[in-house]
Amino acid sequence: MSASSFLESLASRAAAVPQTILFPEADDPRIIDAVRRLEAMGTVHPVLVRDVAKDPRHERVAAYLYERRKSRGLTESEAARMSLDPLLFADGLVALGEAAGCVAGAVHTTADVIRAALLMIGTAPGVKTVSSAFYMVVRDFRGRGEEVLTFTDCAVLPEPSPEQLADIAVAASDDRRRIVGDEPRVAFLSFSTRGSAASASADRIKEALERVRALRPALRVDGELQADAALIEAIGERKAPGSVVAGHANILVFPSLDAGNIGYKLVERLAGARAIGPILQGLARPASDLSRGASADDIVHVAAITALQSIRAEAP
Repeated sequence: MSASSFLESLASRAAAVPQTILFPEADDPRIIDAVRRLEAMGTVHPVLVRDVAKDPRHERVAAYLYERRKSRGLTESEAARMSLDPLLFADGLVALGEAAGCVAGAVHTTADVIRAALLMIGTAPGVKTVSSAFYMVVRDFRGRGEEVLTFTDCAVLPEPSPEQLADIAVAASDDRRRIVGDEPRVAFLSFSTRGSAASASADRIKEALERVRALRPALRVDGELQADAALIEAIGERKAPGSVVAGHANILVFPSLDAGNIGYKLVERLAGARAIGPILQGLARPASDLSRGASADDIVHVAAITALQSIRAEAP
């Protein structure tokens, strides 16, 4: 699947079930341009969030925030003031079902976007961790034509625990079904394959694998696997015989943020892959984070992905 065909697929599948997507950074010219394009294309129903104080839904969002945080000392007046922030207000509307998702990050930092999403939306059932993924459109490297691989986590968690690694794998597999539309095959990456080397890092991965298999018995997942064993069938058969993932992985879970960030940038720059993301995953409802260097094209693509993330898929 080429980058253009994947992006066209995102747009057409999102347009088939158009969702309302909010844009709280309404003064940014890239956002305004993207919203115009989305309206013309019919990919989503985009809405710029402007004067929150005049929006009749503000009181409802403020009341919602107060109920969520009153046990931690938040007062009603503080909730009313905080919910005037366009980002918090937009996420509140998403949480209340008034919109399918929120797209921000052209102006706000990743930390701002994640903090607002956790405050107003929270994590998905059974998941405690917000993480990220890049969707890498890569050249033909195993005789199947161009492919889309999920690289995760490449932008959020520096040293994920076994529980967090398990959350990352589950969230990435759920989102892959929605965004790419195929069957997830998850590989926990390491410098070791199935105990070929002993280390604390490999032990974390083994524990994460056990957690995922307990949570999602039907999910095709394996680890720890070296990258070549995860991706190349002949090597996978030799290093991890009998694995349902080795040689066929389409989701690569990296053991650390160092590995994930370095890995996706090497593949992007040296192999000419198209990196789409980062896409936040693990939230109860989608709130996407743009790069502050995002173009209008990037924003259009992320809006389509956000719409697809909002379509709840039944877990296996």
